Amino acid sequence: MPLKRLRHRAGTFCLAGLLALAAPLGQAQALEISLSAPNASEDLAERLRGASSVLSARARGFDTVQELLAASLSDYRTLVQVLYDAGHFGPSVSIRLNGREAALIPPLNPPASISTIDIRVEPGPAFRFGTARIAPVPQGTDLPSTFATGAPASTAVLQATTRTAREAWRDAGHAKVRIAAQKITANHRNAQLNADIRMAPGPKLRFGTLHIAGQSDVRPDAIQRIAGFPSGETFDPQDVQTVGTRLRRTGTFTSVALSEAENANPDGTLDYTATFEDQPKRHLSFGIELQSNEGIDLSAKWMHRNLFGGAERLRIETRLANIGGSGDQDGRVAVRLDRPATFGPDSSSFYLFEIESLDEPHYTARRAMLGLGVRRVFSETLHAEWSLVGATTRADDAFGTGRRFDYLLLPLRIEQDRRDSKVSATKGTYLNAQITPFAGFKGSKSGLYLKADGRAYRPLGSSNRIVAAGRLQLGSALGPGLQDIAPGLLFFSGGAGSVRGQPYQSLGIPVGGSTAGGRSFLAASAELRGYVTDKISLVGFYDVGMVDSDSFVSGSSSRHAGAGIGLRYDLGGLGPLRLDLAQPVSGTGNGLQFYLGIGQAF
Repeated sequence: MPLKRLRHRAGTFCLAGLLALAAPLGQAQALEISLSAPNASEDLAERLRGASSVLSARARGFDTVQELLAASLSDYRTLVQVLYDAGHFGPSVSIRLNGREAALIPPLNPPASISTIDIRVEPGPAFRFGTARIAPVPQGTDLPSTFATGAPASTAVLQATTRTAREAWRDAGHAKVRIAAQKITANHRNAQLNADIRMAPGPKLRFGTLHIAGQSDVRPDAIQRIAGFPSGETFDPQDVQTVGTRLRRTGTFTSVALSEAENANPDGTLDYTATFEDQPKRHLSFGIELQSNEGIDLSAKWMHRNLFGGAERLRIETRLANIGGSGDQDGRVAVRLDRPATFGPDSSSFYLFEIESLDEPHYTARRAMLGLGVRRVFSETLHAEWSLVGATTRADDAFGTGRRFDYLLLPLRIEQDRRDSKVSATKGTYLNAQITPFAGFKGSKSGLYLKADGRAYRPLGSSNRIVAAGRLQLGSALGPGLQDIAPGLLFFSGGAGSVRGQPYQSLGIPVGGSTAGGRSFLAASAELRGYVTDKISLVGFYDVGMVDSDSFVSGSSSRHAGAGIGLRYDLGGLGPLRLDLAQPVSGTGNGLQFYLGIGQAF
């Protein structure tokens, strides 16, 4: 039925859907449904089929007369909208139930049963823009190139154009921009759509006051300090997004909603209201990892998200490693307290304390550290931490027993994370770089410690079901000789974090009958990940590592390599359950090594 014959029956459609519910009528056993659009492109026909409520009715369990009639009546509007979106502004849509037009079926007298539903669509000609005008817009606004005289017309283009103009005015400080008038007419004889849209930008506004609503255990003054709401500055929607990001990254709130006032204040300012929902204050998590030679590693983390009412975050971590392994067990306890917005909304402070007992393959050590620092967030993907740390270590290694190292360290760590997922990335990059000058006292030597970890991910094809992943790790210790550096500042290679297929820390520098860490390190890993199902994926990987006694690796540095295959089972937000089986390719390792954990290897 032509569109113009259906418009006046819009109210009847709704009435039919409601009144038919009162008629408990039966439905025929066999039902035939068809949709034909002979003059539509295959793409448009597919869009029509995908949008039709009638075609999907049975799949959704709708098969009564009342339900099928209601679906048919709603399809008139739905299918016409699809056609408008595709630029067909003179369509005809006919939906016949048992040969009767659905729009003409009396609401109080529906059929006793429905055996056939025939949908026929005549899209009509594809329209082009005649007049294509929107004004005023800020100077330099880049409107969609598809909004132009002679270009294919569609409601999607109109929506994109008005959205672009509105966003341009808001970016220029006009928060209350609106469409003042629009004249959109269809010339069916020439298959042209004429669009003349007038924008009313309103005055340029400034940010006013941030009001706090809802119940939160975080103090209002702390919320204001963390938010850094730019009161008095020219309105910019990006600043609103930044305020929301600052509040969310504290980890204290389940949700943060920022809403602007309906009307501006008489002084040209615009107020906002922030509404919060708190996270549970306390959080406890556990981790487990199994390696064939090194036994089981257990870890736990307890967190308080709002310790003193200012969104302070206290984190206590414990780790017990090498349970059932070849050596003694390692243990670690670390405490860190973060206070947001200490030096401005993007700069927080932190305090840390850590004690650790290490029984590594080539050395044992007991160390403690105490420090404080500053964390600066530059963007959603880039942050840095700079701290002052005092550390003391007692070690037995290849150079002797009971050796003592006392340092004052100034570590600077920079992290840029552009991955699409932290636990199972399919694209993007990640970089973590550390620069740590260390000043020795009580006889310890001074120097510089450098370490970097870079990762890249790239999907092969458009479905993201096959992903190539690569990792490069670099390390260097400059200044003192090998024997004058604490073993924790030297480098080994081998194991899950560097070269799979080689025993943990199996590559170092021979010293007499023992092995010490090197002053330089390089490791490279490549993985090809492919999904077999939505939950299960297979991985092939190759790892290589190098260690040298000099501060930089070279072609003559000691090296080893490993390769293998892995199985992943997706656990959702936790990342995949990981099993890797690896064999040595070169070096001193021998035999199969396996690794079990949660999350990708990198």
